Amino acid sequence: MANDLIAVYPGTFDPITLGHEDVVRRAAQLFSHVIVAVAAGHHKKAMFSLEERLDMAREAVKPYAGVQVASFDGLMRDFVVSCGAKAMVRGLRAVTDFDYEFQLAGMNRSLMPDVETVFLTPGDKYQFISSTFVREIATLGGEVDKFVSPAVNQRLLEKVSRLARRPP
Repeated sequence: MANDLIAVYPGTFDPITLGHEDVVRRAAQLFSHVIVAVAAGHHKKAMFSLEERLDMAREAVKPYAGVQVASFDGLMRDFVVSCGAKAMVRGLRAVTDFDYEFQLAGMNRSLMPDVETVFLTPGDKYQFISSTFVREIATLGGEVDKFVSPAVNQRLLEKVSRLARRPP
């Protein structure tokens, strides 16, 4: 592990999945400090509020020393620089992720020449999991307990139940 190297792992984490948790675990082995940066996500319609996503992420990262959770709004570059980070962690699940992530890494290198993008892949059993799929399956009444932690699964069940009771 590099001495005092800070990495930022950004995302909307709506919700945080076992795949995200696996990437956090891997990043925590490489960096002395990892900040899971939960985006306010104004550009996306989130199922969970920012506070709910922060709570779920905090619960998920409890087992990992040197990992903290923070929210950010605005340019990722401003957040990364303000944290003194030297790396940005990005998870890659499949080849389809690579094209977008490669372009994003190039843009980030232009905006932050002193910050490296590090791609980490989750373990095999997590490579197909996405928050989007988890939300959709849960909303349609499917079981997602093998894709998220028990605490996140409980929140999903509660949220889906509340949404189903809401008048159209």
